[in-house]
Amino acid sequence: MDAGIDTVASLAKKLKGWVILSRPPFHTVGILPFVLGTIIAWRSNMMFRMDVFLVGVVAVVLIMLSTYYAGEYYDLKGDILSAKMGRNIFSGGSQAIVVGMIRPEHARQASYVALLLAVLLGLVLQFYYSTGPWTIPLGLLGLVGGFFYSTEPIRWVRRGVGEVLIGICYGWLPVAAGCYIQASSLSPLVQWVSVPIACSIFNVILINEFPDYPADLIEGKANIVVRTGKKVSSLLYVVVVVLELVTFPLPILKGLSINLLFFYPVVIGIALPAGIMALKGMYDDAKSLELMCALTLCTNLVISGLYTIVTWVWGIIT
Repeated sequence: MDAGIDTVASLAKKLKGWVILSRPPFHTVGILPFVLGTIIAWRSNMMFRMDVFLVGVVAVVLIMLSTYYAGEYYDLKGDILSAKMGRNIFSGGSQAIVVGMIRPEHARQASYVALLLAVLLGLVLQFYYSTGPWTIPLGLLGLVGGFFYSTEPIRWVRRGVGEVLIGICYGWLPVAAGCYIQASSLSPLVQWVSVPIACSIFNVILINEFPDYPADLIEGKANIVVRTGKKVSSLLYVVVVVLELVTFPLPILKGLSINLLFFYPVVIGIALPAGIMALKGMYDDAKSLELMCALTLCTNLVISGLYTIVTWVWGIIT
């Protein structure tokens, strides 16, 4: 009886560990822009295939899982240091490996499995569903940019381009992929809505580097905060916030409904306070920094969500 209870408890712990390691809440930053791209294709060309959409969503999730699992494995030493030196809930990884819920080699193996499955789905989309010749190249861009963010030997995070690649792979790419696999072409609107989304996810990565700064210094990472310091990085953060706010309404020029302006105060109300906190140097206070991280993530999700709602409800003027 006791052995059975222990087995169930052990399985429950492992399952919980895998859920934590997979970081489900952070999948929204990839899925929402993909949904947006799908709706742009529908509104622009009246093209929508549910089976293609579902396969595409699963492929996007698998790419993110391969990225997260590989990151947890290759950033293990840094995550251990971060846990000792002031991480918050948005930094330092999930800690599932650090606390012993998942073995490191299992996370690495799972990243390879997720990567392989994503590639297979990419082949299915291009050759079975005939979604267009750019399907696989778009998928490969996501795999190379995401999976190798932390993975050796490329490890973008040590090459000084990690934040830019994440901006592309979580900003422009999912919107473009969602649109392309439905219509086999890209609406001009894709480029315009992608800019503030890319800016906001860039800032998500940037601000999340602040609590990891001491650990990243020891680890020798070459991210922006390590290379430029907190003061310069905070100014860059503010500049990107301004870019978000300036570019958010511009898709109206390419046919998005003017009703988007009714939601503009929502974006300002979330993004601007974080920018002001950065200008005031409040990133040195742990609680303030955690709030800045939360506001930055919310900004990204709200921008993607509002574009999706406006496109869905009011369509595109062509």
